[in-house]
Amino acid sequence: MSETTTATTTTTPLEQVLGGKTAKALADHLDLHTAGDLIYHFPRRYDERGEHTDMRRLEVGEQVTLLAQVRAVNVKPMRARRGNMLEVTIGDGSGATLTCTFFNQAWRQRELRTGRWGLFAGKVTDFRGKRQLNGPAYQLLSADATEDEAAEEIEEFAGALIPVYPAAAAVPTWVISKCVRTLLDTFQPPDDPLPATTRAGHNLIGIGRALHEIHRPSSQEDLYRAKYRLKWDEAFAVQLTLVQRKANAAAAPAIARPRAESGLLAKFDAALPYELTEGQRDVGEEIAADLARPHPMHRLLQGEVGSGKTLVSVRAMLQVVDAGGQAALLAPTEVLATQHFRGISAQLGPLGRAGEIDGDPAGTQVTLVTGSQGAKARRAALAKVADGTAGIVVGTHALLYEGVDFSDLGLVVVDEQHRFGVEQRDALRAKAAQPPHVLVMTATPIPRTVAMTVYGDLETSVLSQLPRGRSPIASHVVPALEKPQFLDRAWKRLREEVKAGHQAYVVCPRIGEAGSDEDGEPPSDSAFSPDRDGGGAADGEAARRPPLAVMDVAPALEEGPLKGLRIAILHGKLPADEKDAVMRAFAAGALDVLVSTTVIEVGVDVPNSTVMIIMDADRFGVSQLHQLRGRVGRGSAAAVCLLVSEAAEGTPARERLEAVASTTDGFRLSEIDLEQRREGDVLGASQSGKHSHLRLLSLLRDEKLIKEARAEAASLVEDDPMLSRYPALAASVAALVDEERAEFLEKG
Repeated sequence: MSETTTATTTTTPLEQVLGGKTAKALADHLDLHTAGDLIYHFPRRYDERGEHTDMRRLEVGEQVTLLAQVRAVNVKPMRARRGNMLEVTIGDGSGATLTCTFFNQAWRQRELRTGRWGLFAGKVTDFRGKRQLNGPAYQLLSADATEDEAAEEIEEFAGALIPVYPAAAAVPTWVISKCVRTLLDTFQPPDDPLPATTRAGHNLIGIGRALHEIHRPSSQEDLYRAKYRLKWDEAFAVQLTLVQRKANAAAAPAIARPRAESGLLAKFDAALPYELTEGQRDVGEEIAADLARPHPMHRLLQGEVGSGKTLVSVRAMLQVVDAGGQAALLAPTEVLATQHFRGISAQLGPLGRAGEIDGDPAGTQVTLVTGSQGAKARRAALAKVADGTAGIVVGTHALLYEGVDFSDLGLVVVDEQHRFGVEQRDALRAKAAQPPHVLVMTATPIPRTVAMTVYGDLETSVLSQLPRGRSPIASHVVPALEKPQFLDRAWKRLREEVKAGHQAYVVCPRIGEAGSDEDGEPPSDSAFSPDRDGGGAADGEAARRPPLAVMDVAPALEEGPLKGLRIAILHGKLPADEKDAVMRAFAAGALDVLVSTTVIEVGVDVPNSTVMIIMDADRFGVSQLHQLRGRVGRGSAAAVCLLVSEAAEGTPARERLEAVASTTDGFRLSEIDLEQRREGDVLGASQSGKHSHLRLLSLLRDEKLIKEARAEAASLVEDDPMLSRYPALAASVAALVDEERAEFLEKG
């Protein structure tokens, strides 16, 4: 035996600590390779066994920990099914006994030998009048332990917080726990990366103690302090990265695009038939000031559905065109790109038709670029983009392709940014000679802490005020299984609105095609009314029928409750010219009802639409429902959104729908959405295929901590932009937010 034990550091391969076989299992099943990987593989929860209990005072249903002696061991075959059952009788010297049962685990009799003392933890059950523990956790006391050593073992087992780890079938939590205990015996924690002043100022324990206590907490208080410190590390690393990148972006060169006193923007504003809202004016001034600086704007514009974000972006684009540049608007779908193209062209009027007979000579041109354009139209559009004739270019991801070259790209507007991959957004920015100004728009409101953590390197503007004349939207849940008459009433309400001269949407979660869908699911028996023979299973139950489909619902409505109305279908797989024709007809009032998938989720603007009926509404997320609802109520007439669902009262799905129906506050709904689903990987692991490095930080629960970390990061970077005086901190940040994730944040 060597005189000294080699210390284990975060870079030590696990095979040196645990042996080859165990290390391979951890690598293969949990992607853990080094001591650092394992030490940062934190427990997901902790079980607390509590003090051991007197066997005479046991109650059925109670969770107990018993100090007892093995009195008898018996293996016998099970009657009802194949296999065997191990019965172990234990007693504590009081005269009372209890049976512990283990199914198909006869091997345990080798260690549960008569006479051995141990601690047994589990839930007390009753079987034919006899109390027992089924499959209890246990720890046998050392056979040769002294009385003091036995007392220490009892104390540790009975009072301990037992870590429960994210595990795999081949590597259960107890194996991980044992590996961590082995690792902690020799683990040498890294130098504390946090400056001493930061630790003292925020009452944070040292990194070594935090890493030990997160795995082997002595008490709930110690566990809290360990978690708080490690959450701080995560928040601080992200915020430092964002603050540094924001500072770097502010220093980067870009072409200033100041507002012209008399130009396109001034003419456009003078011709507007309505006043800008106060919010639109304020945000417009912020953007105008950003564009006038010789550094790239990087701004997030979030606004409620219908708050007028597009108008704000058009005014920004005109400012850039006035300054000699071009602006590109990137939209996620052809329907939305076409809608933007038409809407912007209509708003600009002659100002967007320079060179045409009725165009304003001082104006510009608006050009559309999509993947489905014919060769001739595409060549003409690309020529206008390349020579600068087109000051405003609207397009889908087709704008990213090779061969789309700009004369002088000065502003990139990304609509519904969450619908684009990081690489796609960055590809458009790369088409500019110098970094262009960037305006990212979203109609999905983002909770403050999410914005602070994901978009912390962007300046944020919020539009919460709706333009004058917009009508409120009443929302109601239609429980189709419990009250089928409510669904009948919904169709009657739709007919009433059509009779009054309005239009309606019916939204389905699926396309469907000739009796089956692209995902292979058969259509439901009844496409326009609930499956009254037993649908309504709770979320995740196998008995749940397939989602309703456009191709089934539309004909059922035409033959049934909406017979005689002018109905058309719209979905993403229709040819582009067909989609375009349907949207034109609906916008012109030539159709009464549009039966559609979520292709209408964003950007579609038909003010005459006053009713939306969302079928199988529980199949959609909160934010998506809020977006869909925003397609109605865009005119002066009162609007209604009906959320049809078979989800039973009291289920999470039904509660989610009730929440959507109860408020039109998108920011409140975004928090509800975040509460009800996983927070996701805010550092882009889902895109990079790597683990999330935010293991403990909760974007909802830890708002105060994140704000403190942000303020501390800003102060530190202002004092030392490259963290040159804090090499350990710089290394820690680099490890937690590696370059790939940093790029994800930057491109956000």
